[in-house]
Amino acid sequence: MNEILFALWFFAPAGIANGAPVFANKISLLDKFGKPIDHGKSWRGKRIFGDHKTYRGFLVGVIVAVFIAAIQMILYTNFDFFSVEITNNIDYSDPKVLVLGAFLGFGALAGDAVKSFFKRQLSVPSGKSWFPFDQIDYILGGLIMSVPIVALSPVDYLAVFIVWAFLHPIATFIAWILKLKDSPI
Repeated sequence: MNEILFALWFFAPAGIANGAPVFANKISLLDKFGKPIDHGKSWRGKRIFGDHKTYRGFLVGVIVAVFIAAIQMILYTNFDFFSVEITNNIDYSDPKVLVLGAFLGFGALAGDAVKSFFKRQLSVPSGKSWFPFDQIDYILGGLIMSVPIVALSPVDYLAVFIVWAFLHPIATFIAWILKLKDSPI
């Protein structure tokens, strides 16, 4: 049970950052940042990332990840449950946790962008599910980017991967019901 709680806690900045661009797209004040990160450029006759990978999404995603890490710092320093039960000896009172949040968020979004590159190159239509890559891209990206800040045990890496791979289809289905996503998976 502690591994599941740790996985939820540790990867929350990345997991929430991964969903943030969907909501950022609805904020008209950020429209000036809605430009695709590939600037409409192509490689081998196909878009590099596509229109859905924008500066707005990256910016909001990373900011949200840092905000979640700041909440984790507050919870860790004020409630023994978080400092004793679920953080696996990571000191969340250290300001480097904010950097970890930024790296997790950026990694999640970068993993999604890398997957989009391959999706475009293989002519998988934008918005069409590409199982299992749509479910794991952000996990791999987030975990890879967290390595310079903190090293987890193999069991912890596996727990994060399994827990968040399980949560992703549930979150996607809920977003589809709320008409925020085009596909239920």
